[in-house]
Amino acid sequence: MRKRLPDFKRSNNEESFYDIREDWALIEASLATQYGIRIRQHTDMPWDEFCTLVAGLMPDTPLGNIVTIRSEKDRKVIKNFTPSQRKIYNDWRLKRANKQLDNPNVLDQKMKDLEMEFARMFGGGGNV
Repeated sequence: MRKRLPDFKRSNNEESFYDIREDWALIEASLATQYGIRIRQHTDMPWDEFCTLVAGLMPDTPLGNIVTIRSEKDRKVIKNFTPSQRKIYNDWRLKRANKQLDNPNVLDQKMKDLEMEFARMFGGGGNV
């Protein structure tokens, strides 16, 4: 049985640093840069193959460069970002924060999960 390839849907715990719709131009440019593929000319490309190509994009592609900035966690590196890198980093964080606020049910569940975690950490047993 073949292993199912990614379909770009993330679980709630999995962090993603690109959006297939909003970053489409970067994906197109990256496929052209790394593989020499003009995706608009390959309308018959199977989805599994497309997923494999995108998953294999390197950091030196347009999308890879942006993902590297968006995913940075080292405070020292972030502190030395150029103004344009800082804008990319901050815009992505703001977008993610606003997306979480869009769904009150998800936000409520995350708050309940956080309350349970604090209760377990501080001896409350998790019965909140």
